[in-house]
Formats: sequence, C-alpha cells, structure tokens
Amino acid sequence: MAAWLETSVSINIPATLDKLSYRYPSFLVDSVVDHEPGRSITAIKNVTFNEEFFQGHFPGMPLMPGVLMIEAFTQVAAILVLQDPDRATQRTFLRGIDRAKFRRQVVPGDRLRLEVKLRGSDGELAEVDCRADVGGQPVAAATLLLGVKEVDVEIDPTALVDPSAEIGAGSVIGSHAIIGGNVKLGRRCHIGASAVVDGQTEIGDDTKVFPCASIGLIPQDLKFHGEESRLVIGQRNVFREFVTVHRGTKGGGGITRIGNDNLFMAYAHVAHDCTVGNHTIFGNGATLGGHVSVEDYATISALSGVHQFCRVGEHAFVGGFSVVTRDALPYARTVGNRARVYGVNTIGLVRRGFSPGVITQLKRVYRYLLQSKLNTSQALERIQADKTLLCAEVDYLVNFIRSSERGVGLRRPGRRFDELIVDD
Repeated sequence: MAAWLETSVSINIPATLDKLSYRYPSFLVDSVVDHEPGRSITAIKNVTFNEEFFQGHFPGMPLMPGVLMIEAFTQVAAILVLQDPDRATQRTFLRGIDRAKFRRQVVPGDRLRLEVKLRGSDGELAEVDCRADVGGQPVAAATLLLGVKEVDVEIDPTALVDPSAEIGAGSVIGSHAIIGGNVKLGRRCHIGASAVVDGQTEIGDDTKVFPCASIGLIPQDLKFHGEESRLVIGQRNVFREFVTVHRGTKGGGGITRIGNDNLFMAYAHVAHDCTVGNHTIFGNGATLGGHVSVEDYATISALSGVHQFCRVGEHAFVGGFSVVTRDALPYARTVGNRARVYGVNTIGLVRRGFSPGVITQLKRVYRYLLQSKLNTSQALERIQADKTLLCAEVDYLVNFIRSSERGVGLRRPGRRFDELIVDD
C-alpha cells in the first residue's frame, strides 16, 4: 500500500505515553497505522528538520541517532503492551536490547515506519521484535526486553492521606483532599481537590469524586452514637461537586450501599442506610432520606426529595422539585408536591431499549391503576387476570405495589392530565 494511502488507527498516543512520563519534545511516534491487539503494531515517525536533536547531531549533516531509533521502538512497544485492558494500571520501562542493527542513515524528510511484534510476555516482562524501514528499505532492527510494573499512586503533596488507607493502583488524589485510615479505594479512582473520604468506606474501580464532595462521614441521625458502620460503593460512579453520602446506622443494618455506573450531580445527598442500584441519575440537589431504596435505571431530578423508607422503582422518573412521600412506581413519571403519577416514563424506556409492545402493556396497566373506577386491589387482580399483560415487567410492577410498606404514589393528577396518562 502506498504510504499516503495508510490511515491512522484510533489510539490516544499522548495519553498512553504520558503514563510513561513522556512529554514534548520526547514523543517519537506520530501515528499508528496498524494494530493487532496483543500481537503487533505498526507506527509512523515523520522525521523533519525541526527535530531538536538535529541541532547537535550533526551541524551541517543532520542524522537521527541510532539510540533514538531504539527509543522510538521502545515507545511503540509500550503502546502495544499498554493497550491490553489488563495492563491499564501499568507502565513499561526498557530492560534490555539484543541484536540491534543499523543498516542506513535516517535524515530529515524520511518517513520512518516502525513495526513491533510481541514475542512473549509473562506479566512482569515483555519481549518484542522490532524493525524499521524508510520507503521499504530496512533501516534498523532490534529485540527489546521491557519491564512491566504497576503505576504508582499520584498523591498531591498537600493531600492528607492516612497511612492505613488502601489506595488502588493508578488512583489520583488531588490537592488538599483528605482520605481516612479505614478507606479502601479501587484502581484508577480520582479524588478531587478538597474532597473528603472517611469512615469504613469502600469505593470500587474507576470512580470519580469531584472537588469538595464528602463521602463516608457519620450520618445526620440523632440515634447514631458512633457505632461501627459502613459505606460500600461499586465501580464507575461519579460524585460531582459538594455531593454528600453518609454511611449506615445500627438501626438500618449498619451499611449504606451504592451499585455501579451511577451519576450524582452537584449537591445531591444520599442519607444513611440507603440502597442505590445501578445506572441511576441524581440531578442537582436531589436528596434521599434515610433507609431509601432506589432501584436500577431510576432518575431523580433536580431538587427533588424522597422521604425516608420510601422506594423508587426500576426505570422510574421523578420530576424536578418533587416531594416523594410514598413509593415511586417503576416505569412511571412521578411529579409534584406531593408527587403524583403522570403516566408511563415513555422517553426513558425507549432510550433503554424497551420494546414498543412492552411499553404498550405498561400503559394499559397504568390505565387500570389510574383511570378505572377500581381500587388498587381490584385493579391488581384485573391486571393479573388479563392474559394479554403477561410479561416480566408487569409482574415486577405488580409485586412492587403488593410489597410496598409505605404505600405507593397512585394519586392521579387532575382531569386535565387524563390525556397524558392515556396517550403518552
């Protein structure tokens, strides 16, 4: 293939080499044109007269030093090794060079093509075969031995990190952050400036805590008297500025638990003994009282509050400025002060891949619950007797209502909203 026809492979070269503490002007890789993960990689270095090393090597006869061709091989090999997801928290360094050969000079204007193949790897060492050419003509070749080690934790000098805290590889602790002695951080966590993580708190991999958030402090419960309690947070969660999350109390089993892939926008609050599932969204200032359960894919919009001991069902949508004092039904839009059901959460369900047939069934269920003259028990019996409504989602909704201890928010809105419920 002609050189000018080659297309680049989408690999973030600066970010990868940054893990090795490379900075401009030390980059010797311009693009990757071929990549077979775990096996081989081909990269390009466009050699120009502007390279800094040409100023001294040599004046009047610029030549790329052979040692820099070895360095270019090393950088390409590092990119190959570090693209392995299992090595996301690792970095490489050169351990050995074998059978290095230089066959011709490399000068300004040359397009150096660097090919690296992985010979073998045992976790701590990686051996690669390297060769370079210009215009199809061999230039250099070598076999390199790379050492592989875990990335050191980055802790700002102004941060206060208790020596007993467990900090996972690749994590970053920002300026003036405070990490308590009983904290366990997973890999690649980011704790922002002036954030506080304390208490018996476990945080999973790839979680981001933004500046001034407060995670794992004692609950705002007058019945709490310093007893041992915990906060357990899963992976890939985001806690934006000034979010507060409190650990559990004796009366709630002693644990507050948050799942994976949740977003807590600025000033959101999760009180003691709450349980939050996966893929939930908390708007700015959204607040949970104690002992609240929020199930998967629920959304609690900005400045809404959920009363203690309430539940928020799967795929529920609680509108902004709402006050939820009873269980918020799954798949539905619950809005207002006090909150009422305004029909099926159609937009959210479509976004999450629910089929049109299931959405139609859920709308029919809510017609039974909200528009018939039946009471709740009668409506549930009618729903379960309707053979056209047999599906897992309807079963879950029925069980959610039957198992409610606080009751569910089935107050229908005014007559002017009937059309919204029926035709949403």
